[in-house]
Amino acid sequence: MTANLHRRRARLLVPAAAAALLAASAVACDSDTSGEGTSQSVRTLTPEHSEHAESASSESPHAEPEGSPSAGESPRTQRSFAASVSAETERLRQEAAAKLEGVQGRGNAVADVSVNGLPVAASEEVRSALVRITNPTDAPAFYAVKVEFVDAEDKVLDTVFVGVEDAPPDRTVTAQANSRKAAGVKTFPRVAQAERG
Repeated sequence: MTANLHRRRARLLVPAAAAALLAASAVACDSDTSGEGTSQSVRTLTPEHSEHAESASSESPHAEPEGSPSAGESPRTQRSFAASVSAETERLRQEAAAKLEGVQGRGNAVADVSVNGLPVAASEEVRSALVRITNPTDAPAFYAVKVEFVDAEDKVLDTVFVGVEDAPPDRTVTAQANSRKAAGVKTFPRVAQAERG
């Protein structure tokens, strides 16, 4: 009788212990121990000379950034996250504009930067360009980039500044330049100035 009671208790405890272990594993897998998030407007891709560079360049520039709130979280959390990303983007933009203010000519990093227009629907209110920066040095660097949106007659419709902090050495990062003034017009983005410092 006592042996049967012990066996019955053991059968009940094993599934409970397994469920607890499984729940603890799931929580451990979901936790982000890095503590680092990546701004939606700046992403590190791959070393420029690897075979993965081509596939990485086709990634969506609208991918959800690491550390962003999930769709299940409250709208307030999502709004505060978006506001912090927007504030950081604006800080970098202002820093880039200030850095390029004193630069003579096109800057020391034009060869490190390329820009491509992103396809847009006629109804969209923003014209966007993907800025790709490859840092050829052996240390992280701040990049200030001035992107001009020009029309078919080469008239500048808008100028946008992009700042990228700590671009890693021998890697390619992307950022997005967005223009409301160039929306609805066939425009071509170009790098007007780029400074690494």
